[in-house]
Order: sequence, then structure tokens, then C-alpha cells
Amino acid sequence: MPEIVTAQALPIPKLPDRAALPHGEVFVILDFGSQTAQLIARRVREAGAFSLLVSPRVTAQQLRELQPKGIILSGGPASVYEPGAPTCDPAIFSLGIPVLGICYGMQLACQQMGMTVAKAARREFGRAQLHIEDRKDLFGAIPERTAVWMSHGDQVSGKPASGNPLVPSGSSLEILASTETCPLAAIRITSPTLRFYGVQFHPEVTHTPHGVDILRNFLYEVCKCGGSWRMSDFLETEIKRIRARVGTAAGSGVICGLSGGVDSSVCAALLHKAIGDQLQCIFIDTGLLRKNERELVETTFRDHFHIKLKVIDAADQFLNDLKGVTDPTEKRKRIGSRFIRVFEDAQAAMGLHGHNFLAQGTLYPDVIESGHGHAGTSASIKLHHNVGGLPDDLDFELLEPLRDLFKDEVRKLGEVLGLPDQIIWRHPFPGPGLAVRIIGEVTREKLALLQEADEILLEEIVSNNLYRSTSQVFAVLLPVKSVGVMGDGRTYESTIAVRAVETQDFMTADWARIPFDVLANISNRIINEVRGVNRVVYDISSKPPATIEWE
Repeated sequence: MPEIVTAQALPIPKLPDRAALPHGEVFVILDFGSQTAQLIARRVREAGAFSLLVSPRVTAQQLRELQPKGIILSGGPASVYEPGAPTCDPAIFSLGIPVLGICYGMQLACQQMGMTVAKAARREFGRAQLHIEDRKDLFGAIPERTAVWMSHGDQVSGKPASGNPLVPSGSSLEILASTETCPLAAIRITSPTLRFYGVQFHPEVTHTPHGVDILRNFLYEVCKCGGSWRMSDFLETEIKRIRARVGTAAGSGVICGLSGGVDSSVCAALLHKAIGDQLQCIFIDTGLLRKNERELVETTFRDHFHIKLKVIDAADQFLNDLKGVTDPTEKRKRIGSRFIRVFEDAQAAMGLHGHNFLAQGTLYPDVIESGHGHAGTSASIKLHHNVGGLPDDLDFELLEPLRDLFKDEVRKLGEVLGLPDQIIWRHPFPGPGLAVRIIGEVTREKLALLQEADEILLEEIVSNNLYRSTSQVFAVLLPVKSVGVMGDGRTYESTIAVRAVETQDFMTADWARIPFDVLANISNRIINEVRGVNRVVYDISSKPPATIEWE
């Protein structure tokens, strides 16, 4: 089970000024620590509305000043009746603004309105059949029976308490939908000043086939949204924010850690558009890269984009830091720390003393999986070096302009910025590199073996026209040796695992159904061309319960 990071007593967060928002219509999502909270925000943006993810500690007055068209309460890992469970200002429900509560968000709102929330006799997890009894507004044009994705151990029962200050006289509870084990799977509570909708399932995930339609119904049928939000709006707003934060003082600027992947590439292009020559990109050859990665990055960015680029060879330092280390979290910490030390040395050696900002292509999946959600209660699944592996004595100010975006949104931003397809559609590569694809200690010999196997794998994926239809494909070197036969001799050699997934947002993913003949050719080539490998296996686990990377 992932560790749950408990929220501490924190001050009321500051929200952006209404005038600073990039769009006239805004939907506010209160993040109670759900792994899919940002996915809700993404679905709202996809539907053509601007979304803002905020801490649940915001006050009703702050929300009133933002003038949102609607408010959404996310799910979360806690139970509403647990001590210290995240909550929200109950006055939110008296603003006259439509509110949609999802899973934990529904339970919290119902509890505050005097209804009962308790552990269910039977926990619902996975697909469930929803029977819709009221097909107006929220469920308009949705089939009477449809599949939804459930993930809850608690249920709501009862009715809003009479006399409860949140429930004005004349309010009514209407049951919109139910499942076999959840009588109140969707509800509506309305009055002249209260418009609350609650769903016990998760409409934001792809496992709920009509989930996007339900969210669109909330935006357009309930909240009367106009729907004119575009990624170009985000670009204009972010450029203004970057310029304001970095400033124009002589010598001031940003150092960007460039890896050649889509995230850091879009980050660099965005920064270059915003501040031009105030940007200095640095590519660190960690020794943990794919084969020929360094040459590709140098050619692409220095020769074609004319961005200032410094290449630093630090392979010996990184490999020395990893000597004897087998724990994946410790690997990420050491790699993250070494990255910062190398950037600091480069800053001094290049005379970049005014370049006090360090930019990284951190995305929201990195943030949320590292337990850094707005509620402070998200599950810490794995440590990413660019959000959780930084040293305490960091001398830079972090600049992470893509921090609130998903991978597909970053690609859309790359298109708006004019980046070529070969950069925009590159498969992701982790910041710690091949260190998290070698299970156990990292050595030069293991790196060389994995680089060869990974190159063969990608060659076959590309030659069979599968690169764009898969989201991420890579090889993993397992700490497993097995008996094999080559020629007339016995071998006892390493195992390579092949991982290929399909996903839209990298928060959930399914294993790719690569044709058997392609897999057979991949296996045959790796075993015959990479010395030290006599077995290839294919990973057919989805996320969840697995993660995409093995470490």
C-alpha cells in the first residue's frame, strides 16, 4: 500500500487575482488528494473551459472573488470521518454556484449537510453498472444503463438534516442514479440558493465510458459554460508569468536542464519564447542515457533551434554516486542531488551568477505521484528527482512552467510553439535515466547491455509503424539470471523485460497489444545480438495496479 502523507495545519492559500486569469470563465477544482484530481482539471480544459486546481483550504470569500462558473470537489484517499481528514469551508455551498462532488467530494458535502457517511458493507472497486433514474441536466443524453468506475469504501445514506444552515427551507434530495451495491450513486440537492450534484463514481477516468459526457453536462447544461478555452491562452499567460518572475535586470536569467525528451524540450522552447537569450540550456551526460542520446540533443537544439546549449560530461560522478545502491528511492535522491551540484558548478564556471532560476520540465503526474498535491494528502507512490529528490541546500529558485499540465497537454503546447513532430511525439524518458530501468545496482556493464537491448527494441517498434500508436516502450534489465542453451552449450545469463503501454495522460495506462510476430523478432534480435542476455519477457500489467516504470 502507498504511504499516505497526512495534511498538516497549513495557512489559507493565496489564489491568483481574477484579472490575472487567462480566461473570463473559470472552473475551480478543490483537490482533496486524489490521484486523478488533475485529470478532472484536464477533462474540463478538454471540454473548452479554463480550470484552476486549488487547495481545499480556500475560503468561500476567496472563491466568490474568483467568480467561478462552477466548483468541483475531487476524490481523495481519506475517509471523511477520520481525524485530520481534509475538509472545506461549508459556506461554499451557499454561494449560489453549482457544485459537483466526486467520490470523497460528494461524501464530504453530504456529511456537512447532515447526511450519514459510513463504511459500506461491500467496498466497490472497478467497473460497476449504473442505473440512471433521472436523465435531466447531469445525465442528459446518457444511456439509462452505463458502466462507471468505482473506487470507494464508504457510502452516503439518509437525507439532509432539517434545520442544517447549509440546506435552506424547500431543499430537496433527488436520487439520480444507483448501482447494485450503492443506492445513492448520484444525487441532486437543490433550492433557490443551493445547487449541489454528487457522484460516487469517477467520471474523469477513461474507465467510465460516458464520464466526459457527464462532466460536459455539468459544464454546459448545469453551469451554462461558453466553452472557449484554448492552449494558446495558457501560453500567453505563462509567458507573462515567466517574464514577471525572471525580470529584465542585467545578467539575470534561467538555467534549464535539457534532456531531449518532450517535457524539457517544450519547457526550453517556452522559456526561449518568453525570455530569449536570458535562457541558458545545459545538457548533462549522466552516463545513464539511451544510446546516441547526447548527439541527438546537441544536433537538435544547438544546430536547429539556435538555443544556447552547454553539454557537460558528468558520467563518472553519477556512476560513483550510484555504486552499491540498490534501493530505487535512494537512486533517485542521489541522482537528483548530483544534478543540482553539476548545475551549481556550471553556473560558477560559466559566470552565470545572475541565473538564479533552475527550470525543469516537471509535469503534474510527477508532482502528484510524489505526494505533492494541493491537499497535502495524496499518496506518495514514487520519488521523482525533479520534485522530491532535490537537496535541502538548493541555491536555485525552481521554475516549473509545465507543472500543472499532463503529457498530452504538453504536446499540444509544443504544437502551438511550433516544435517539430519528432520532438513532440518522442516517447518519455525518465529524468534518472536508465538507472531506474536497471533493477538493482547500476554498473557500466549493465548500462551497456541495456542500451543495446533498448536500441534494438525501439528499432523494431519504429520499423513496424508502432511508435505513434504506443505511448512508451522501453527495456528493463532484471536482477534475474536463468539457464539457457546457445549452440551446444549451457548459458546462465540475464533477463530483459519489454514494457510497452498505451495511455493519454500517464496517470492510468494499459499494456500495448504488440503483435506476436513483432515480439518474436524483438526477442530473437536481443538474445542473438546482445551478449549476456538469454531470455526476454513481456510485461502485461496495467497502471494501476502497476506503475509504468519498474522503479
